Amino acid sequence: MMSRVRFVVLMGVAGAGKTTIGRLLAETISWRFLDGDDFHSPDAIEKMRQGTGLTDAERAPWLDRVGAALAEIVRNGENAVVACSALKGAHRQKLLAVAGGVVAFLKGDRALIYNRINARSGHFFSPVLIEEQFALLEEPDGDEGVTVDVAASPPEVVETLIKMLSRRGLCL
Repeated sequence: MMSRVRFVVLMGVAGAGKTTIGRLLAETISWRFLDGDDFHSPDAIEKMRQGTGLTDAERAPWLDRVGAALAEIVRNGENAVVACSALKGAHRQKLLAVAGGVVAFLKGDRALIYNRINARSGHFFSPVLIEEQFALLEEPDGDEGVTVDVAASPPEVVETLIKMLSRRGLCL
């Protein structure tokens, strides 16, 4: 039996392609796209720009805002793809407290992630924080969702992601 998914949380470290893949996935399945970065406070953005990571206490209001946006989408009968680092299991559980969600872990090896981070410009995230993100990362288990290798092109990642979710009996 197919289970209806209302939202997909694309999670992973900075540079994994959450925004790029999220926009493409949302476009492919005709869902809304939310970028978790848009829910950070100006103070949090400045802190990360300066190369200082956020504490869990500083992340909590951000996760609350993302969760509230997801709850509103579900209440309105809509669907969404959200790009959100959600590095810890507790972060993901906070978001999945809104019924109808699934997690997709965008996984990349350190060399790939470092190359992507160092090649991008115009983003507030300081590259000095990437090792901290890897240290904080609690990879989800199979019960939480799916894991997709991001070494392939974004269209290939999206195609793989859709197939993996479908194989798990999830209807997008």
